[in-house]
Amino acid sequence: MTDMEEVPINKNKKYRKDKPWDTDDIDHWKMEEFKVGDMSSHLLEESSFATLFPKYREKYLQQVWPNVVSCLKEFGIHALLDLIEGSMTVKTTRKTWDPYIIVKARDMIKLLARSVPFEQAKRVLQDEMTSDIIKIGNVTRNKERFVKRRQRLVGPNGNTLKALELLTECYIKVQGSTVAALGPYKGIKQVRNIVMDTMNNIHPIYNIKILMTKRELMKDPALQNESWDRFLPKFKKKNVQTKKPKKQVVKKKYTPFPPPQQPSKVDLQLESGEYFMKEHEKKQKKQDQKEQAQQQKTAQKKKEKEAVFAAPKEEILHDEKTQESSNVSVDIEALKRKLKSKNLNKSTTSVSQEKVDNSSIETVEKVSKKKKKSKSESVGIPQSDSIGDLTPTVVKKKKKVTSDNVSDANSDKIRDEGAELSSGKKRKKSKGEAIANENTQVDTSSPKKKKKKVKKEKS
Repeated sequence: MTDMEEVPINKNKKYRKDKPWDTDDIDHWKMEEFKVGDMSSHLLEESSFATLFPKYREKYLQQVWPNVVSCLKEFGIHALLDLIEGSMTVKTTRKTWDPYIIVKARDMIKLLARSVPFEQAKRVLQDEMTSDIIKIGNVTRNKERFVKRRQRLVGPNGNTLKALELLTECYIKVQGSTVAALGPYKGIKQVRNIVMDTMNNIHPIYNIKILMTKRELMKDPALQNESWDRFLPKFKKKNVQTKKPKKQVVKKKYTPFPPPQQPSKVDLQLESGEYFMKEHEKKQKKQDQKEQAQQQKTAQKKKEKEAVFAAPKEEILHDEKTQESSNVSVDIEALKRKLKSKNLNKSTTSVSQEKVDNSSIETVEKVSKKKKKSKSESVGIPQSDSIGDLTPTVVKKKKKVTSDNVSDANSDKIRDEGAELSSGKKRKKSKGEAIANENTQVDTSSPKKKKKKVKKEKS
């Protein structure tokens, strides 16, 4: 190329001229703050926006609505809450001094309807902030897959969502089939890309790694005008297929003869007699078969439904003894005989015990008499007087119980008699003990009386 040849000019930049006032130090992306008084006159027409909200947000909005009204009143916006229709409305007034604030107010009530708290939603009224409501319900048709991918976006204990909020500087709220994001324009764009990738089966951890590397590269001023592709991680798509079990092919034995010919459709109709039936008869037969199959299916479904409401069988736990007693038939007469024999044995034992008690009492009396004799001999008192005056005469009648006294008719009476006999034994024992005690008392008091009698005789 020679110096005389002209450089070809782009058609789009043909009529462009240099702008001496446009220098490099000017930031074209900077948003200047809009202040009160920048708008010369009030708005000519009233503009309004309304959004519906779900019923579960009604209670929260009632509590927060006075704060919403006071917040929008600073910008000259009027807010209405209709609980009957379930809607929120924002309107411009003659006091509105910012023409774009009505759009910001619309975004604010949209965020409130999507479960974003008021403290976060009011940030959208700032100039550098914007919001985005991302619809994720239509990405996947399968409900289970949708729930899994949405949970993947939130992460365990909300850790993935917190990481995204720190890296993008945005507030993210996952609610139902939407994701509400609030933050700067750059961060909102990143959030939308990550959310859509996650719902399209790309794990958010990959995007989080990319954002972290970009954040580190931004700190290096030498890499500002260079491409960062060589530093960013590259992830390969792996379509991992699950291993299916191999089908075992069974080899058939070789036979030189061909298989028998299968009957055709006409042959089967000839066998069943359907071939000679008329068309309306064939239709009727098909319909009957269809109805029969339907009835069987409905009956089966009904059984399955009823099986859910059927009470489970309770396991009745019985002891082995109770089971044996239930199996054995009760013979009443044999039981009566057993009771009679038991009562007779009791009566005989009671009689023998009475005899033993009486013999013990007699031995006690003999011992006491011997003691008295020895004392009288030493003092010189006649035996007849000492014993006759002091020893009390005890006469006891012995009751004998025999099998003749027991009634054969009622076993209850026999039990009562046995109880009376046992009580009688105790009474006799107590009487014997009392007599023994009296004898001992007489022995202690006898020496004094003996001395007095001796003195009288001497005189």
